[in-house]
Amino acid sequence: MIDIGFSKIALIGAVALIVIGPEKLPRVARTVGMLLGKAQRYVADVKAEVNRSMELDELRKMKDTVETAARDVHSSVQTQVSDFEQTWRDTSSDLSSSYDGSGASSEGSTSALEAAGSGVLGNVVPAYRNPNKNWRAKRTAVPQWYKVRSRSKRASALSGAARVVRERQSGPSSSGPCA
Repeated sequence: MIDIGFSKIALIGAVALIVIGPEKLPRVARTVGMLLGKAQRYVADVKAEVNRSMELDELRKMKDTVETAARDVHSSVQTQVSDFEQTWRDTSSDLSSSYDGSGASSEGSTSALEAAGSGVLGNVVPAYRNPNKNWRAKRTAVPQWYKVRSRSKRASALSGAARVVRERQSGPSSSGPCA
């Protein structure tokens, strides 16, 4: 900004002391400092506003480019889908017409249908594979050793009240400490 050295500041201070006087100089200095601070904050606010508006313009431009790209992708997908649906309809109508025209129960019609299906639809529809039905049973089956372990009495520590309840249910035994 402005190149003011120490000597220039001292000169300005001396002139201000002579012109304003020693009684009013501190108050004037505080006022000038406050006004300079306000001016700096105002300039900083203006800079921030300009930067924000520039960023908003850039974001709007980016938004427009993304929207146009999305529209292009959407239109290309729609054209591909419509092309696929058209070929699917043509193929299915060809297959149904060849199947209906030859007779439903004749041997030649099924071989023609299979030949047409393997040529056109074989690329579109994948072959059916029977899933392994025992997979879930194998994953959720509980091992026999765990079943036996879980049927036995609890091996972990029980509270005093829980031990009393268990003793009352099973009745007095001769293996207790009182026997």
